[in-house]
Amino acid sequence: MNSLEKKSFYSFLALYIGSSFLFLMLSGFWYYKAQKSSLENTTYYKLQHDADTISGLIINAQMHNIALHLPTLETGFEYIIIKKYEAKNFEKNYFEKDGYKILVSSSPREHMDVKYVVVKTKEYHQKLAQLQKEILLVMFFVFVIIVIISVLLAKLFMKPIHQKVKQIESFIQDISHELNTPITALKMSASRAIQKKVYDEKILTNISISTKQLYSIYNSLAYLNFSSEKKVIYEINLKDVINEVIKFYAELCHAKHIIIKSELEVAIFKIDEDRAKLLFSNLLSNAIKYSMPNKTITIILTAKAFTIKDEGIGIAKDKLNKIFKLYERGSNIAGGFGVGLSIVRQICNEVGIRIDIESELNKGSIFKFSWH
Repeated sequence: MNSLEKKSFYSFLALYIGSSFLFLMLSGFWYYKAQKSSLENTTYYKLQHDADTISGLIINAQMHNIALHLPTLETGFEYIIIKKYEAKNFEKNYFEKDGYKILVSSSPREHMDVKYVVVKTKEYHQKLAQLQKEILLVMFFVFVIIVIISVLLAKLFMKPIHQKVKQIESFIQDISHELNTPITALKMSASRAIQKKVYDEKILTNISISTKQLYSIYNSLAYLNFSSEKKVIYEINLKDVINEVIKFYAELCHAKHIIIKSELEVAIFKIDEDRAKLLFSNLLSNAIKYSMPNKTITIILTAKAFTIKDEGIGIAKDKLNKIFKLYERGSNIAGGFGVGLSIVRQICNEVGIRIDIESELNKGSIFKFSWH
């Protein structure tokens, strides 16, 4: 990952973990408060029950004039009986002191001279401490799981971005390479022309070809930047457009010793003229690029269809479904940056043209376009 990707990755991670940790802390706090309140009530009612049980035995012993047999409380609970003459005033009947929860009950009502039954326990604080440990332990494991999930999600989130960044980086490298060739040719041709002080046909042809290559790259990049811009479309004769595109690439074909055969009929179609030129220009440019010298490119236009056939390197079957994706190329043999056929598909989708492809490696490709 580059620095920008790392920054995005760690920002997403920090935001996700931070918000999850805050939510976890709040959830743990609310759960703790609820359980503490429940434990408080349970402890109170248990002390009250024990006090009432002891008071009932005292009252029953006096009323039936029988010996008093006091019970043994469960582990963790203790009680004392306070006689009338030992009695002191208690400010509260339920309070906490020295780590004990204490309940003072006057239920005996001075039977057998007992004024108070005092029941106490440390179990509340023991269970509260255990509850705290359990909640912290659960929160720790949940937090570890959240961190693991957040890392996986961050990687999943960054995967398409990483792929897009790689595509853009590759695209920029390809543009640099594509621009370098015509620019170098222009510089050399211009330098030779200045040195010779004679502007012969070959030099001017090289300058013209390089300029057209730059113009073609510019048109493709301009379309990618402004493809969402709405164009006013009207009926045009595609035959005129194709003838203009063939003428545009005539010098390049001549330089590569490639022959263009065309069979063109009148075809009236509703499309923006610049879009039509870009469509046919990308198709013919690709055909020339992937054709070896001394080969033929055949172009056929009818009222409802257009076909361009080359005798180039062809396209592998497993790549036929990918070549229309942005930045994808059918082969790395020739130059290019993988936008030409993507532009072709976008324009065809805009105006309702169907595309069919037939291709065989080392024999060539046939692109068929049809409309209603």
